[in-house]
Amino acid sequence: MIFDVLTLFPESIDRFLSESIIGRAREKGIITVNTINIRDFSLDKHKKVDDYPYGGGAGMVMTPQPLFDAWEYAVKLSPIKPKTIYMSPQGKVLTQSIVRELKNEEKLIIICGHYEGVDERVLEEIVDEEISIGDYVLTGGELPAMVLIDAVSRLVKGVLSSDESYLKESHYDGLLEFPQYTRPYEFRGKKVPDILLSGHHANIEKWRYLKMLERTREKRPDLFEKYEKENKEKVLEAFGLLPKKRRRKKAGGDNDGEKGTSGV
Repeated sequence: MIFDVLTLFPESIDRFLSESIIGRAREKGIITVNTINIRDFSLDKHKKVDDYPYGGGAGMVMTPQPLFDAWEYAVKLSPIKPKTIYMSPQGKVLTQSIVRELKNEEKLIIICGHYEGVDERVLEEIVDEEISIGDYVLTGGELPAMVLIDAVSRLVKGVLSSDESYLKESHYDGLLEFPQYTRPYEFRGKKVPDILLSGHHANIEKWRYLKMLERTREKRPDLFEKYEKENKEKVLEAFGLLPKKRRRKKAGGDNDGEKGTSGV
């Protein structure tokens, strides 16, 4: 998968995304992250990329020409038109569901704004989707872009050691992740739950699922409510609240499946 990041600070993107799991995936060629310096496309002799807003107001606005030309350069590098995302506090808040959708794209162009934002005509002409990482304002789009790349890259085949590494992580299926433990067995008087040492995989899975439900209900009731509506019977069963099915009696007083041997 390819990410083209249009930014004024390419070094910050490259530095962060060259570490750990994402860095190794880049080295193996599983994902590609190209940083494109918007300032390189400015026609101003001083490489200026911002100007005062029409109508007055505080701060500066990124001018359309350098951004548009940088975007056209990125588009020409791809045989198909890639999806263009602008990291913006006005966009849809990033969720795991959106991450899963973006994982299916072959290439993403991500625009990092700065100052008071970008000229509206850029958004109208080239941006397919605006995405936010939360209801707060940052000084630029670089941090949100790196969050997006990290989240999407984890789902690209080969980036993690196995699919199981993300299939049971928080938010993947609408629930928070179950508690995790490692050695030592006892630490400061607290022991690892015995069920995890039982070797009974089916019971361990049931315990983990129950803990996911409990943790989500406690920490993110909004997520739990949505999940419960979509999986009501499964949730009731996990909490032991699902009514037991009663066996119907047949004529003669015998229950289904309970008829014994005559004369015993």
